[in-house]
Amino acid sequence: MRSIKTLLGSSLLALSLMASQVPAAEKAAAIHFGDITWESGSLITEILRLIVEKGYGYPTDTLPGSTVSLEAALAKNDIQVIGEEWAGRSPAWVKASVEGKVFGLGDTVKGATEGWWVPEYVIKGDPERGIKPLAPELKSVADLAKYKDVFRDPEDPSRGRFLNSPTGWTSEIVNSQKLKAYDLTASYVNFRTGSGAALDAEVASSIRRGKPVLFYYWSPTPLLGRFKLVKLDEPPFDADAWKTLADASNPNPKGTRSMPARLAIGVSAPFKAQYPDLVSFFEKVDLPIDLLNQTLGQMSEKRLPPREVAQAFLREQPQVWKAWVPGEVATKVSASL
Repeated sequence: MRSIKTLLGSSLLALSLMASQVPAAEKAAAIHFGDITWESGSLITEILRLIVEKGYGYPTDTLPGSTVSLEAALAKNDIQVIGEEWAGRSPAWVKASVEGKVFGLGDTVKGATEGWWVPEYVIKGDPERGIKPLAPELKSVADLAKYKDVFRDPEDPSRGRFLNSPTGWTSEIVNSQKLKAYDLTASYVNFRTGSGAALDAEVASSIRRGKPVLFYYWSPTPLLGRFKLVKLDEPPFDADAWKTLADASNPNPKGTRSMPARLAIGVSAPFKAQYPDLVSFFEKVDLPIDLLNQTLGQMSEKRLPPREVAQAFLREQPQVWKAWVPGEVATKVSASL
C-alpha cells in the first residue's frame, strides 16, 4: 500500500509540475518578428524587441523575407510582428485586415511620407561645391520627360535612370505603375536596386559626388537626416487611382501621389489575443520623426548595427519610450541597459 501511495504521490507531483510548467513553456516560445531590411524598420524592430525581451520577459527572434512575403506570413501567424507596417498600402494587407487576420497597432511615426526625390542642388545648384542647377524648372513628375538627359542612364544613354525600390517591396510595384501612368517608360529606365542598402548606397554615392539622381524614397530614413532633398509634386491623392497603382496587373494605371502614410506595428490575430500586455505597449509607441531621422543618419554614417543603436536610443531617450510602458517594465529595461 505504501508503494502505491508513493507512486500515486509521485504521479500527482509530476502532474502538478507539468501543469505549473505550461505557462513557462508558452512564455518560452519565441515571438517571431519580421526581419525588415530598410533602416527605419530594422531600428524600430530592435527597439521593440529589446523592450519585449528585457521589460516583459518574452524571448524573440527574427525571420527574413520581402515586404510581400512577410505580410503573407503575418496573416498565417508564421510571424507575429512586423515592426514597421505601412498599413493599408498593399492589397495583401488590406485583404488580411478585412478578414481579421492582421491588425495595425498604433500610429508609430507621425509625418512619414514617400515619393520621388532629387537632391536640392539639381534644381538650385550649390555654389560652394561648384555645382550649377541642371534642372532649374523641375518641380513635378510632369517635368521629368524634358530632363531625362540630366539623369542619363549609363547603360542606356538615350533614357534617364529612375532608381526604384528592390523587387519584392510593395513600393516597387507602385513605382513601376507610376512610370506607366506618367508616360515615362520611354524616357526612363526602371532600375530596381537589389536591396534597401543598395538603394541607399547608390543615392548617397551620387550625392557625395554632386551627380544628379532621381529616386524613390521615404521618411523616416537616414538620407533625409543627412542631405537636402526635394520631393517632386504629384497629382492629389485619389483612392481609385491608388488601387490601379497597387495592382501590378492593371494595364491602365492612373497617376496619384501615394496614400497618406500611417505607420503601425503589424501583428497577427493570434498574437493580439495572446499578448494583451504587448498590444497595449505597441498601441502607445510614438517616435518623433526628426529624432528618428537623426538617429538613422548616425546609424548609417557610422555603420552601426541596429541592435546597438536601439540600445543607445533606450539609454539616451528615456523620455520618449518610458511613456509607452508601465513603470515596472521601464525599470527592468533601464536596469538591463
